[in-house]
Amino acid sequence: MATKGAVLEISEPSPAVKLLAKLGNGAIAGVTGVSIIFPLDMVKTRLQNQKPVNGKLPYSGGLDCFRKIIGNEGVRGLYRGLVPNLAGVTPEKAIKLAVNDIVRGALAKQAGTTPEKLPVMYGAVAGASAGLCQVIATNPMEIVKIQMQVAATNTVAVGNGAAVVGGAPRVTAMGIVRELGLRGLYKGTCATLLRDVPFSFLFFPLQALFAQQIHERVGGSGKPSTLCVLAGSTVAGVIAAAAVTPADVVKTRLQSSSQPSPPYQNMADCARRIMNSEGPRAFFKGTVPRCLTTAPLFGIALMMYDLQQKVLGW
Repeated sequence: MATKGAVLEISEPSPAVKLLAKLGNGAIAGVTGVSIIFPLDMVKTRLQNQKPVNGKLPYSGGLDCFRKIIGNEGVRGLYRGLVPNLAGVTPEKAIKLAVNDIVRGALAKQAGTTPEKLPVMYGAVAGASAGLCQVIATNPMEIVKIQMQVAATNTVAVGNGAAVVGGAPRVTAMGIVRELGLRGLYKGTCATLLRDVPFSFLFFPLQALFAQQIHERVGGSGKPSTLCVLAGSTVAGVIAAAAVTPADVVKTRLQSSSQPSPPYQNMADCARRIMNSEGPRAFFKGTVPRCLTTAPLFGIALMMYDLQQKVLGW
């Protein structure tokens, strides 16, 4: 017979259960963030991929690009490639957020501190580890997304990736996958690594630092509140996104179906030709839209992830 007033003890979840929960939290956080900011990402991709036509660029800036997409393709044009992007961002964000969280926890334990007070360099190592691991999911997702986003600007069909409907080529996600094959889906992986590893190296330690500082400035103690996590992540996202924009421009050009003649051979060839034909400013095309997409994306994603972790009591 149970003793009256006995307290029911809940055992600590196993590492496997915690890992699965973190992956699930990261996936939900990523899907939420991407769904909200996708139209801005469309504008960013179009700006970075545009090339002069008769000596004139198709878009004069972000607002002009936004208006022309709606005028020529309708509101649905802003969401071209959203579904395959969501399919890719689910494992990508799950891996990125979970790996960063796990490595931060391990490094904090080794340093004899808490993840919130982890030294910046340790946080940078955790972030870089997350950026390195995520590329396995990021690269295929990015290629399909980019090719769908620029499809309406292409004047020719993309091999088996295009189906002619009403006289116009309609690019589908599965068509692109079949056209590229497994090897093609990892085209530009070095450029993706050059963007994602430095981004995570900068973003995650800055995010933790800013969230904690904002929390303390408003009189808080202990772990940062969810809103402070949102604010800190957004500010860190702007800094990291702007810093790696040149790598993002090269990656976008390499992975686009709209290639010059002759096509880019590799990352160095792409960078050299951009510099020779468009000058150094071309490496910062789409910086503002990229900051406007990446900062709130990671702000929302980290906020959702933090909220779920707090609900689980971790």
